[in-house]
Amino acid sequence: MRTRHPSTRASARGVRSLAILAFAAACAGAPRAADTVVIASGADLESANPLVTIHPLAKQVQRYALFVTLARYDTLLAPVPYYARAWRFSPDRRALTFSLATSLRWDDGEPTTARDVAFTLDAARDPATGFPRASDLAGVTTVAAGNDSTVTVRFANPQPHFPSILCELPIVPEHRLARTPLGAMRADSFGVHPVGNGPFRFVRRVAGQRWELERRRGFPAELGGPPRLRRLIIAIIDESATKFAGLTSGELDLAGISPAMAPLVARDPLLRVIDYPFLQSYGIVFNVSRAPFSDVRVRRATSLAIDRRRIVSVAVHGYGEPSSDAIPSTHPFATASQAPLDTARADSLLDAAGWSRGADGVRRRGDRALSLELLTVGSSDNSAEQLIQSDLARIGVRVTIRQRELASFLAVARATPRNFDALYTGIPGDLSLSYLSAMFDSRFAGSALDYAGFHEPRLDSLLASAREAPDALGRARWAAVERELDATMPVAWVYHARGVQGASRRLQGVTMDLRGELATLVSWFAQSPTTTRRAP
Repeated sequence: MRTRHPSTRASARGVRSLAILAFAAACAGAPRAADTVVIASGADLESANPLVTIHPLAKQVQRYALFVTLARYDTLLAPVPYYARAWRFSPDRRALTFSLATSLRWDDGEPTTARDVAFTLDAARDPATGFPRASDLAGVTTVAAGNDSTVTVRFANPQPHFPSILCELPIVPEHRLARTPLGAMRADSFGVHPVGNGPFRFVRRVAGQRWELERRRGFPAELGGPPRLRRLIIAIIDESATKFAGLTSGELDLAGISPAMAPLVARDPLLRVIDYPFLQSYGIVFNVSRAPFSDVRVRRATSLAIDRRRIVSVAVHGYGEPSSDAIPSTHPFATASQAPLDTARADSLLDAAGWSRGADGVRRRGDRALSLELLTVGSSDNSAEQLIQSDLARIGVRVTIRQRELASFLAVARATPRNFDALYTGIPGDLSLSYLSAMFDSRFAGSALDYAGFHEPRLDSLLASAREAPDALGRARWAAVERELDATMPVAWVYHARGVQGASRRLQGVTMDLRGELATLVSWFAQSPTTTRRAP
């Protein structure tokens, strides 16, 4: 029941990936300069525009390379000054005023000012833009630039803490984007040819092949000064074997690797494995408007049949935590959870829903077989999806796996009306948990993460209460959100991932944590590549 790509297409992809890798290496020179680093991305970066992006690495490139944020996290995840050199709350904590650096300029020479901050925040909170984390700005009433270096954000209610979104949303240039209709942000050429102000400057992009960035020599000292690397190349390589080959040959310095390849990387004396906490959760997102998955009993039976521990052990080789919870275990508000596996209860629920087993083991109701087309991203054998296929076969559900490239997958996932049964996908998280609002809050219906189309008043109320909670009440209120999501089951969460990267030992200064893979990018440096390496 699995859809496979013909071997000729797989071979063509492999040849293309090798060509891209070779070209990326050639771009760095021969031999490659010590201050040039090549990293791999499994998919193109989707967009350089922070207002429309959900792709995890793209967000990292925006936040830590191409642009700046008002504040940033330190290693303890506390906000510290960045573009905003200082800030203060009003006595009633309904206004937050920032004092901004005055030495920052855009690529085209225009100064970065408070007007850019106001434009960015106003665009992000406008529903027409479709910013995935608009829920984080739902309490903002106005953003006003007092002068070029002062901006005040006002809120409807007192703020219990510094808004984390201000550490994560890069500032974009008003003078470049103000004439673009908010609903057309995704299509604007800014997404593939950005005007930035961060520690790295955009050089060029070749669609589906690479992005090239170079050090911004004039990046202000008060913001950290220019990065140590002169050049950063992001090579688009979707084949796990090609990434591994690039690491072992020295053509790649850093690549997200298949967990199955981690032991091989660890055994290479010139490479190392970086294992780090990662706010990304994988699950089955149901189209709740389409039968039979409009029936919560069918959704719950599907969840109960999944052997999550086996998936984590086999598919990701232990680099994850099996869980049916919406909040990753690495998050401060996570609750202790079990990974339920109860095929007897799953069978009982399907019986109650009117789906009876036939002689061939497949459940039917009347003449209709209980089937599920599972849409996923990939270009090769996806073992997690195959294990889910096997698990559901045990309760009489016939599963067909359909693989698509990322852009095609997102087009289907976001289309209205929804024309799929279920998606198996990773959902990029964030410390404010705003991705749950982006997925389920009625106010953000149609957002970039609104895959399920599932919205209900009770969940809206619980999400609003959790977002507004002071730290002391945060865990309890987010636990209530999790209980409601478990009761209604729009998503069968499968596991929370851990990041795993293969890295050349010549690459130094790299620290990866909940802030992201590129959080310390400006401090990275590289020794000269070795002149001889064994063949991969």
